Amino acid sequence: MAHKAVVLKEEGNKHFQDGNFQKAESLYSQAIQKDPSNPKLFTNRAMARIKLQSWETCMDDCLKCIELDRGNMKGYYYLAQAQLNLNHPNEALSSALTAYERCIETRNSSAQAVSALVLLAKKRKWEAKERERISSRSQLLRELEDSLIKNKNTELQNLKFKMLDLSEEAEEKTYIELSSRKKIEELRSTFAIADPSNMQQREVPDYMIDSISFTFMHDPVITRTGNSYDRSTMIEHLKRSETDPLTRDPLRLEDLRPNLALKQACEEFLENNGWAVDW
Repeated sequence: MAHKAVVLKEEGNKHFQDGNFQKAESLYSQAIQKDPSNPKLFTNRAMARIKLQSWETCMDDCLKCIELDRGNMKGYYYLAQAQLNLNHPNEALSSALTAYERCIETRNSSAQAVSALVLLAKKRKWEAKERERISSRSQLLRELEDSLIKNKNTELQNLKFKMLDLSEEAEEKTYIELSSRKKIEELRSTFAIADPSNMQQREVPDYMIDSISFTFMHDPVITRTGNSYDRSTMIEHLKRSETDPLTRDPLRLEDLRPNLALKQACEEFLENNGWAVDW
């Protein structure tokens, strides 16, 4: 049965590479029926379901994979993607961090992609907090906007009592719509200026930026010469050249040490500045 499952999986892989994700999903499902204890078959089908944007069933596959093999990095990686697309940023962050830990433990080549997913989950978590914050402070803004919209609708209704031809009425409607929109935009700008949190300077400290990839650091490590880089960046760099990026002295992955103080500073900064992920 396991041999038949392998044949079906390989056929599914061919269809996946050709972009026929529905056929690939079907073949992976048949392979799972032949060998339901193989966690890799579930990650294969989860990958096809990601392409099909079938997030719920993708999540089911990932959870089954993890149940069979708690060390399976792909199970957590795909699970985080499904959770993000189902608007569960907290759970997605937890899954992405676990996937990242598995990458580092096994020196998996996907570390950079998983690190990027961790940052994306942190950004989505921050965005959810921002929406909640804005919602709690915007009751007055909504009431004023509703009042402006009500005034606009009254003006539009009053047009019928004016003796206007069709072109004049259309011109007047356009003027009322544009005038109302401008007032709402000015109102929103006034509220944004009045909110101190919107006056913060959006700038990331240089020491939080990886000097190789120029991205925000999620897991900073320090070299023997005292320079810090993101771990995923260094994994990729050391694959190409086992040297220090600055001094060109010999350097191995084992020589890197976690920069715990910088990591804490980055996490605290990102907690309140989720936009920094896109810096």
